[in-house]
Amino acid sequence: MAERDRKDPPPPGTSREAPATPGQERRRKHHEDLNQDEALEETFPASDPVSPFVPARVPE
Repeated sequence: MAERDRKDPPPPGTSREAPATPGQERRRKHHEDLNQDEALEETFPASDPVSPFVPARVPE
């Protein structure tokens, strides 16, 4: 199964995941940094900067 993004809501009928450990947070941040660097390289040269995605809150 593919890894889910943080912005993806949990599947219906499942509870939220446990909080991430410091190691998981470091790996997640590193992965996001690599993705943003790659996106920047793919859009260079360009007049507009890369805009990070801001996820919406999951309805409760």
